[in-house]
Amino acid sequence: MHKAKLLCLPLLALLLSACGVNPVTGKKEIQFVSEAQEIKIGQQHYAPTKQTEGGEFDVLPDLSVYINEVGQKLAAVSDRQLPYEFVVLNNPVPNAWALPGGKIAVNVGLLSELKNEAELAAVLGHEIVHAAARHGAKAQERGTIMQVGLAAAQIGAAISDVDATVANLAVQGAGVGAQMIQQKYGRDQELESDEYGMKYMKLAGYDLQGAITLQETFVRLSQQNGAKSQSFIEGLFASHPPSEERVQKNKATAARLGAGGDLGKERYEARLQPYRKIEPAYKKFEEALVASRKKEYTKAESLVQEAIKIEPREGRFHEFLGEMKLAQKKPEEALPHYQKAIDLNSDYFGSYLGAGVAQYQTGNKARAEEWLTKSAELLPTAPAAYYLGTIARDRGDRTKAMELFRAAAGSQSQIGERAAAEFVRMDLPQNPGNYVATQGQLDPQGRIVVVIQNRSPTPLVGIQVTPVLVDAGGRTVQQGQPVVFRSAIKPGEQAAAQTGISNIDQAQLPYLRFRVDGAKVAE
Repeated sequence: MHKAKLLCLPLLALLLSACGVNPVTGKKEIQFVSEAQEIKIGQQHYAPTKQTEGGEFDVLPDLSVYINEVGQKLAAVSDRQLPYEFVVLNNPVPNAWALPGGKIAVNVGLLSELKNEAELAAVLGHEIVHAAARHGAKAQERGTIMQVGLAAAQIGAAISDVDATVANLAVQGAGVGAQMIQQKYGRDQELESDEYGMKYMKLAGYDLQGAITLQETFVRLSQQNGAKSQSFIEGLFASHPPSEERVQKNKATAARLGAGGDLGKERYEARLQPYRKIEPAYKKFEEALVASRKKEYTKAESLVQEAIKIEPREGRFHEFLGEMKLAQKKPEEALPHYQKAIDLNSDYFGSYLGAGVAQYQTGNKARAEEWLTKSAELLPTAPAAYYLGTIARDRGDRTKAMELFRAAAGSQSQIGERAAAEFVRMDLPQNPGNYVATQGQLDPQGRIVVVIQNRSPTPLVGIQVTPVLVDAGGRTVQQGQPVVFRSAIKPGEQAAAQTGISNIDQAQLPYLRFRVDGAKVAE
């Protein structure tokens, strides 16, 4: 049998074993992720993803109770029974998302834009279908298939000394859920979620006009300019693009399924009334965020103080005041604000992270370590790993420090760069050859030139290499004088220097090595 056919047999067997039926559409499809794995993915990433998206809206926990009531009504009539959960997040950006296994969240910023319970049901039904129809799992399956090419690309990158690391602020896999909810669903998946979500709405007793008016509003906002439309573009529209086609499809689905049902306008307004009362506080907070980005700290603090007068129970407001003090290099003044935020909301990573950094800057490393560790337990981040790494390094725990610096270095941020530099600084004395690539070349006069490349993520200086001639077994038979590169060499850059060797023939070139004896991180 031909070799290619032999190689195809295991793949064919794998594909046949992975065939399944979609629980919502009834269509046959390849399924590499089992239901148990879907549920595990959702359970594993739900908590950290909620943290990355603002944490639970705990000032009004009854809002999550209400959203869960509506969600469970729809889940009960869905085509697939999963351990569905529904929660409201403390995030002003209008958005909603679902993880595999039925873990669903709605930002409070979206709730304030809805007109009735039927529109809420349209949102939740849509997200239920994303989970029930395995849209998130399919993305995971595509990722599994793509890993074959990705692994080869990474091997090639290592050979060519190219560093293509991409990571979010969250580290140690904590950002995976955020990546899943930020993925843009395809046209077919969005239409599928609209259609079956409306089916669930009808079975649960809702008026399908809610799904139509919802999409009409989204289309109108997508065509307008202004802060509200921009907020939707940054949130819901990024992953759930609206279109006139979706509006027309929803109208056709409503006509097929039949008129009637409950809009629930009065009920929705009654359940949202407590939030409507304090919503001005969150508008002030959004204004404060804009001012802070312009470094108008006094204005930002004044706006948040106004927000606190309206809603003093919101920990995020007090956390923000701490951030403003840290931004002004006043860590001691930041601490009381962070403590108040922690007292109000003991389950949000941001307050512990800010408090830990403030404690570190005031010199209280024991307290800093306590709060940074708590922050990392809720959501592992590059800043927490970096500061915990410096604490471990300072007390002589080299292994732990390097582990933490390595984790933080995966973040594409300034603190990630600092962590990478610290890791290299600690590892460089023992393993300089891990960070410098070398190659020998003949110049036109037949002299040996050594070419080096900085493979580290930070500038290096004082790189020293020694020419070494080895035998067929790799044993050193002769070595030349060390060559020192005194100028700083940036990451990825190359430099060349004469070795003083000119009496080597072409046959010996393959046996010429350049041992990296040392290097330093450029200060």
